[in-house]
Amino acid sequence: MSGDQTKGKVWVSELNARPEIRSAFQRSTPIRFYDTTLRDGEQTVGVVLSPQQKLEIAHKLDELGVGRIEAGFPKVSAEDSEGFRLVLAAGLKAEVWGFSRANRGDLEELVRLGARATVIEVPTSDIKLRAYGLTQQQVVQRATDAIAYAKQNGMTVAFFPVDATRTSLEFLRTIYRAARDAGADEFVLVDTIGACGPEAVAFLMGQLREWVGGDVPLHFHGHNDFGLGTASAIAAVRAGATWIQGTINGMGERAGNADIGEIALALSCLYDVPVALDLSRIREVSQLVSHASGYKLEGWKPLVGEYLFTRESGAVATQFHIPEAIEPYAADLVGAARRIVLGKKSGLDSIDLKCKELGVSIPQEARATVLAAVKKRSIAQRGLVSDQEFREIVAKVTSAKVS
Repeated sequence: MSGDQTKGKVWVSELNARPEIRSAFQRSTPIRFYDTTLRDGEQTVGVVLSPQQKLEIAHKLDELGVGRIEAGFPKVSAEDSEGFRLVLAAGLKAEVWGFSRANRGDLEELVRLGARATVIEVPTSDIKLRAYGLTQQQVVQRATDAIAYAKQNGMTVAFFPVDATRTSLEFLRTIYRAARDAGADEFVLVDTIGACGPEAVAFLMGQLREWVGGDVPLHFHGHNDFGLGTASAIAAVRAGATWIQGTINGMGERAGNADIGEIALALSCLYDVPVALDLSRIREVSQLVSHASGYKLEGWKPLVGEYLFTRESGAVATQFHIPEAIEPYAADLVGAARRIVLGKKSGLDSIDLKCKELGVSIPQEARATVLAAVKKRSIAQRGLVSDQEFREIVAKVTSAKVS
């Protein structure tokens, strides 16, 4: 999505356009997205995606414009391996990537399946090393051996140090450079438990660029434990990341992963940074993933929530004819529709708009009575008044007026 596609459809603060804010971002190439819904997203508690569901989701991600799809962790189970095989054989425009720990068995399974690219992870923080009973020297050896084996088998490698944001700078520099020297092609700054604020993410991304050189692609992989997943991803882009890793709907362990849709929307609308994602398709992809995973999204969730462009309040309905007065971006930018619903908080303008929508006509003097009946019904049933219920109210009120 580019500035041309958002022109006239975004109504945000002009302060975002100040030179000292905008100039920090490069705009020569779009930011691209590496989706890990089929692997890290499936780690959401209770979620189990079948191979066919993974294939269906992968097709939708491809249509969305996702540049890379992490099709899973094949070594986990035969079903995960089958899902990876199906996605790999689907002929997608997106690159299909695998996931591997720094061990031979994981990589051998990817080689057997014909994978051409993978992330390779090792734990790097002192906390993680204690948990696994490993030393720094052992981890460096595992990482370099795994990268060398993957390269010998023709794979593109992105090095993925787990808990990088809680790793000492000295060791982080050592292991990133060792991975570079072993042949890693790309590098991921991994905020495994969302423990790094946006400012620290930007600092670390700047360090990573210095450590590995100016030309190699840099990724950011973040989680949302403090509600800062999107903000941290934007900070990473400002500091030089060209790939953002995340999931649809922000699904994932604990508070979830960074949400690629939210990040793309913010970059595009707030900072005028081009993104390689078709946001007009994001809601249909969101719904597919939600249905396949068996969970319901909050109605107020940014970008994909059911009620983002739905108005009940009468005070807001008064402004409904001017979308920019009550919304920061146009509904059709993200494939949504605007609508009025009726309930306790509705006003006379709400009644007029609903009548127009449904092709219902009521006498001017009956509007207040209809509104009162709508409010009463809403309070009684502790919820919205359906269109059918509204028709019944109108029929009853107008009938009483005539008699």
